[in-house]
Amino acid sequence: MSELFLRAIFADNLVLSYFLGLCTYLAISKRLDTALGLAAAMIVVQTLTVPINYLIQRYLLLEGAWAWAGLPDVDLTFLKLIAFIGVIAAAVQILEMTLDRYVPALYRALGIYLPLITVNCAILGGSLFMAERQYDFGESVVFGLGSGIGWALAIALLAAIRERLRYADVPEGLRGLGITFVVTGLISMGFTAFSSVALP
Repeated sequence: MSELFLRAIFADNLVLSYFLGLCTYLAISKRLDTALGLAAAMIVVQTLTVPINYLIQRYLLLEGAWAWAGLPDVDLTFLKLIAFIGVIAAAVQILEMTLDRYVPALYRALGIYLPLITVNCAILGGSLFMAERQYDFGESVVFGLGSGIGWALAIALLAAIRERLRYADVPEGLRGLGITFVVTGLISMGFTAFSSVALP
């Protein structure tokens, strides 16, 4: 389990290895405090949705899941994508209402990007990787938490670097999004190096 957790954070980082969730990653990484808020939201959503989607797939969608009801041949796996998106949308809506009620400053700072977590391909990608790799429930919890932490670590690193780059003498043609792509590429190469490291 520890190997799966570390691989989900570093070697299989959703944003830096698979480039999932780049739109939110680049848009929210201008300020570290906002990036950390979104990072916490991503960890919560990913940790909740991956295991819940495992349960839905295992006990409602897979062939034979309805055997207890006398329908052993029913196979609803074609509904997997819709079911996963529905769970993600519900989790994000609950998180959005909670932040609006208890942390209104963060809710306003995240703005439109908080509801956009619903369609963030990193969140959906976590659940789809879980299904494709056939993780069990424990592995899905570990993978959900690890992939959420990995995404959070990546955005926190980029936000911290971008805050420092404001005071750097960046060539005019690279200012703004150009240097952000360069930094993202360098961070990605660093994280990808973990794929060849033997994790414990």
